[in-house]
Formats: sequence, C-alpha cells, structure tokens
Amino acid sequence: MKSTGMDLTPSTGAAPDVASFEQDAVTPPHARTGEEHGAVVDWERVAAMDEFRALVKAKLRFIVPATIFFVVYYFALPVLVGYAPGLMERKVIGVVNLAYLFALSQFFMAWGLAALYLRAAGRFDTMAARLIATLRGQRQEER
Repeated sequence: MKSTGMDLTPSTGAAPDVASFEQDAVTPPHARTGEEHGAVVDWERVAAMDEFRALVKAKLRFIVPATIFFVVYYFALPVLVGYAPGLMERKVIGVVNLAYLFALSQFFMAWGLAALYLRAAGRFDTMAARLIATLRGQRQEER
C-alpha cells in the first residue's frame, strides 16, 4: 500500500469511542456486582427449596443417561472395528459396509439427542421460571 504521508491516528484530545469508565457511567449487566444488581441471593435458601431440588433431579434424570448413551454409542464404532472387523466389513448396500452405516448413524443419533434435549430444556425452563417466581414472591413479602 502506498503511503500518502498523512497521519490517520486520532489526536490525543479526541473523544473516546468506547464507554466511559467514570463513576457515573452505567455499568453493563454482565459487569455488575451483586450489590449493583440490587438483588443479593441467599443461595443456601435456594438450594434448600423443593422446587430447586426438583429442577436439579429432573436435569440429572435426563443428562446422566443421555451422556452415558452418547459415550457408549460413540465409542462402539472404534471398539467394534477393532474387535469385530468381520462384522463391520459386512457389505450392506453395494460397497457400503456396516462400519460406514454405523458411522453415519452417529450423526442422526447426535441430532436425535439434541432434539430430545431441546424438548427437556423447555421443561427445565418452565421449572426454573416457577422457581424464580417463587423467589420473587418471597422477596416481595420480605419488603
């Protein structure tokens, strides 16, 4: 690139193009402390609530079996190719063997698990919304 000799850097006294760090500047939500949010949460009380325990149990009932299924299914291909090569070499459609079909099926398995998780996450979100509403109701009563 040819230099024009003109200095394009902004002058020292120019106004910044980023948010101010002054005391009166509004702090973005992701950078606020608990006191700045105005809502300090008593996490021990939340953890003791039945709604919170039910939410955690519901998540575990889905996540643990889904994770175990995924890991077993994923590692079944290399294990079967290593220990049962004759089975995995069996031709299914033309030159396509069982190993290729099994490898392709892993995409569908992952998509299926993702779809099931989306459905379960909707239930988790509903449970979390009820928990938050309960906490807000308790906070209103305390005031």
